[in-house]
Amino acid sequence: MHDPLRRPDPRESGMLVFGIPDVNPIVATKRHVAGAGAVWHKSGLLAFERAAHAAARRAGAFIRSRYGERQQVSFKSEVDLVTSVDREAERLIVDTLLGAFPAHGMVAEESTAQLGRDGYRWYVDPLDGTTNFAHAYPHFAVSIALARDDDFLLGVVYDPLRDETFAAVRGGGARLNGSPIAVSETAVLERALVATGFPYDRRQHARRYLRFWEEVMTRAQDVRRGGSAALDLCYVACGRLDAFWEWKLHPWDTAAGRLIVEEAGGRVTDFSALPHRLTGEETAASNGRVHDALLRALASPSAEPAG
Repeated sequence: MHDPLRRPDPRESGMLVFGIPDVNPIVATKRHVAGAGAVWHKSGLLAFERAAHAAARRAGAFIRSRYGERQQVSFKSEVDLVTSVDREAERLIVDTLLGAFPAHGMVAEESTAQLGRDGYRWYVDPLDGTTNFAHAYPHFAVSIALARDDDFLLGVVYDPLRDETFAAVRGGGARLNGSPIAVSETAVLERALVATGFPYDRRQHARRYLRFWEEVMTRAQDVRRGGSAALDLCYVACGRLDAFWEWKLHPWDTAAGRLIVEEAGGRVTDFSALPHRLTGEETAASNGRVHDALLRALASPSAEPAG
């Protein structure tokens, strides 16, 4: 099926399989780690980054090749679906990353978490926006992040249809296809374009979630619901969106995007302005300028009883 959004890639020949130049798992793990202000061994971090990009593009090429076809769908819950493409894309990513760094841990959406032996841990969402993909709605991405203990080192989010790669390395800024990006300069919520999403229990708690939508909708310029939290976060990072909030996201949904927003100059917290937790239920991201106003908007329905 011809994809009008696809950009030609001279590296492709049939199914894309990218090599990972200069990736040496022994050299790559020789570094000094000292928390968030760590001094990284440059060549080692570069090896991690190359592996993440190669894995994202390898999976993205496969996803793109299957886009628009009839999908084999199964359901993990009432509205949470998964396709065979999710599982195969995840296998490609895991094989690429653990093939290069077998001592690393892995937390991936479609498989059991694997404990590592050296403190490094990958977070992988092979297809963020599966419902969109299953309906041939062209908005989804591959999301990959790497942490050392509790410090996130890098994040990569790849949109295979638009051929857009959002990436960040801790302390090195954020980029889109290699060019630096920064959050917007929108100063007030009334001029902000805000995005959100709804959790998988939305049928049971629709009224509660819609109260948040209503509260933000009546204060912001407008609200969007794209269906890929990873891309929503990246769109905040590059200024296409000014803010984003969502309930009950998973670590693989937010790990890469959170780092990309922060490295682009933005802010990510929970709804009470406390530090964002990957295992928490609340994610609020913004350009920083409208963050307090966003949290005030979210505070009103938060105080109401759940229903």
